[in-house]
Amino acid sequence: MTAHHIRYEVEDDGIGLITIDRAEKRNAMTYAMLGAFIDKVRQAGQDDRVRVVIITGSGGAFCAGTDLADLASIPGETRGVRGTADDHDIWWPIVSCPKPVIGAIDGYAVGMGAEFTSQCDVRIVTDRARFAWNFAHRGLVPDTGAGSWLLPRLIGPSRALRLLYSGAFLEAAEAREIGYANALVKPEELMDAARAEARLYLRSSPFSLRHMKTLVWRGLERDVAEHMKVHVETMSACFKSEDHKEGVASFLERRPATFTGR
Repeated sequence: MTAHHIRYEVEDDGIGLITIDRAEKRNAMTYAMLGAFIDKVRQAGQDDRVRVVIITGSGGAFCAGTDLADLASIPGETRGVRGTADDHDIWWPIVSCPKPVIGAIDGYAVGMGAEFTSQCDVRIVTDRARFAWNFAHRGLVPDTGAGSWLLPRLIGPSRALRLLYSGAFLEAAEAREIGYANALVKPEELMDAARAEARLYLRSSPFSLRHMKTLVWRGLERDVAEHMKVHVETMSACFKSEDHKEGVASFLERRPATFTGR
């Protein structure tokens, strides 16, 4: 219940596709599946063939959270947690991925599934997508920490706390209205819409995108002075990069840019 439930493919145009594929359980995660998922996200981040990552689920669901039958097989007092506070790529594997990550979300995204949607850079959802951070119903707090740190920054503290306190569903239309979902499409249009979004990013410098992602996500935890210090250092690195030279040359020569990510 590992590799064949987490599928990783690289498409011809540089899109990496990760699919949570356990449709009979609405893609609920076992501990073994979670380890495989983290490994595949890490692999996509390191794969030179991949420039943009799409994460989705099979069978009309994204991920219904942790498989409680699997969770119950380990006594609560001995379960512990899956890493230390410094293990960012274990807790927030999608944020830690150095490439743009698009969540293509259909149906249920509950518990850990909702947490992973919060970690995506962009969310394309269907009109039947439903999100729930239902940890309070199980005597828990949001399991990756995304619901208590990222979600309030994405939709505001009051909206986030209401969802956390109640465990209620955030429906697709409201998710789009409050900006949690970036686009709302029919289920049969989801993957085409996600790929179209990814192709917008394929036109951009991988060097720029990698640094932009770091500046934005890490910027949420810095004060302005610290952020600007890192910004200036990053801007200096950009000016020295091959991608910047290619971006300028392609503009002057009126041709599409061919970026290397260096």
